[in-house]
Amino acid sequence: MSSHVIRGAEVSTDPSWRRDGGVVCDVWAVKRLFCLVRNVRLTRRYGPVRRGHEEEELWTEEDDDDDASLLTHPPAVDMSPADPTSDSTPFFSDDSEAEGPEEQGGAAVPREEEPPSGVSRVRALLTVFILCYINLLNYMDRFTVAGVLPDIEHYFGIDDGKSGLLQTVFICSYMFLAPFFGYLGDRYNRKIIMSVGIAFWSLVTLASSYTPREHFWLLLLTRGLVGVGEASYSTIAPTIIADLYVKGKRTNMLSIFYFAIPVGSGLGYIVGSQVGYIAQDWHWALRVTPALGLIAVILLLFVVQEPKRGAIEARPEHHLHRTSWLTDLQALSRNYSFVLSTLGFTAVAFVTGSLALWAPTFLLRAAIFTGVKAPCVDGHCSSSDSLIFGAITCVTGVLGVASGVQVSRQLRKKTARADPLVCAAGLLLSAPFLYLAIVFAESSTIATYVFIFLGETFLSMNWAIVADILLYVVVPTRRSTAEAFQIVIAHLLGDAGSPYLIGVVSDSLRRSDSFLWQFRSLQLSLLLCSFAAVVGGAFFLATALFIERDRDRAENYVSTDDEPIVVPSSGRSTRVPVSSVLI
Repeated sequence: MSSHVIRGAEVSTDPSWRRDGGVVCDVWAVKRLFCLVRNVRLTRRYGPVRRGHEEEELWTEEDDDDDASLLTHPPAVDMSPADPTSDSTPFFSDDSEAEGPEEQGGAAVPREEEPPSGVSRVRALLTVFILCYINLLNYMDRFTVAGVLPDIEHYFGIDDGKSGLLQTVFICSYMFLAPFFGYLGDRYNRKIIMSVGIAFWSLVTLASSYTPREHFWLLLLTRGLVGVGEASYSTIAPTIIADLYVKGKRTNMLSIFYFAIPVGSGLGYIVGSQVGYIAQDWHWALRVTPALGLIAVILLLFVVQEPKRGAIEARPEHHLHRTSWLTDLQALSRNYSFVLSTLGFTAVAFVTGSLALWAPTFLLRAAIFTGVKAPCVDGHCSSSDSLIFGAITCVTGVLGVASGVQVSRQLRKKTARADPLVCAAGLLLSAPFLYLAIVFAESSTIATYVFIFLGETFLSMNWAIVADILLYVVVPTRRSTAEAFQIVIAHLLGDAGSPYLIGVVSDSLRRSDSFLWQFRSLQLSLLLCSFAAVVGGAFFLATALFIERDRDRAENYVSTDDEPIVVPSSGRSTRVPVSSVLI
């Protein structure tokens, strides 16, 4: 008579013992089977228990009654031919092999598991590089205007204040629309949103290159509309990278992504100045990036794949319920690491925005004042300063981002507060070098470039790290909103007003239109950059006080603030809203 073993209970499978679709077992086997059933019930009801007196105390008359009912109605096991068993097949097996094409061989064919994000490794890498390409185009377009700013001033006959408005109107539209695109990015297909925005940006940029001399306001309007397209991209792209990679890989990919900022900015100066010089018309400088932007749209639509939000962090989107926009804002306002790091990043934006627009013009005025270069003639100015400053921006950006990430990675082995400390050090070290660069401009061109190189290198250490801080202190379903509001605050208090502020201060300090006061007034106004860098360093030092707590909260985040959870209370368990137990 053949039989199967169920943890010590021998159950016969001989066909002569079958009756009414069930199996008749001997008495001892039934007793052992009932012990198994009892243990399962006790474990479900009271949890695991030790053998001995505690186990006997948990045995109740109710359990005896339940087991007695099993004696009169033994468990049925379907032994019909449709579900055949054999002597060599376990009756109840927890680790049976999966069925596959090689059923007789017993070995299943291994299948490649789909990544949690739903995007293959190759497609994820392509996505990151395409996003980097678009980010490079964004900053290249943004600083093309700075590369030909002296030509624009002569073409339209405008002063420093109006020149600063070109950057200010762009940043204002960019930051005011960022929350709108952040809201959309947390709820709808991010690839489609970016594609539409970049296509719009490319067309508007092309239109701005046809602005006639007597309509400066049209150039301001089109530069403002360019911010619409860039807002649709900048708020969303980092969140896609966050949904493709985690931890160290995410930091590395963000580093590659943020390399595009200094490289794109430098290329903007270089391409803008050189194309304008070759064509003898600054309008052509604005016609390069639109064609490249349309290529980016095609790559987005046909290569980039939308990843699942939060799935890469073992928190699938259906477990992270979306909350209302107001709830998201309230949660972000209580996230001190996010708030303080955003204020620190605002200082970075203030400094970079000021230098981006005014540094080439400042260097040109210094060269004219010292007699190294001749003044602009017939609206055509020397482009060598934009070319050199652009090259410095490219090199220092790559060097600064890479060194910042590497220093942060090494410091993380010693302290969990490494990221904000590295950001603080970068700003505090950049302040004196930027001050020296501005002061030495009238006496030594070489010293000025050396100090600019050092100052921008330390300043660039922040880019990738600040983005990484936001992504690990904010939960996935709020990241686009957080990106949007970081953009709003950083630009509203940073580079939206800083170029215009520097220009207005320069105009107010200028006593005459001589070359001396054109240079001196701009020199004094640019000293504000060093002060802003020190303030930003202080905000990052404050961020270090809260970074560990906020990261733990994000990693252990539950679906909603009011979702009930089970907690112990007076020897029993009770369900309370999670918000009532958060510190």
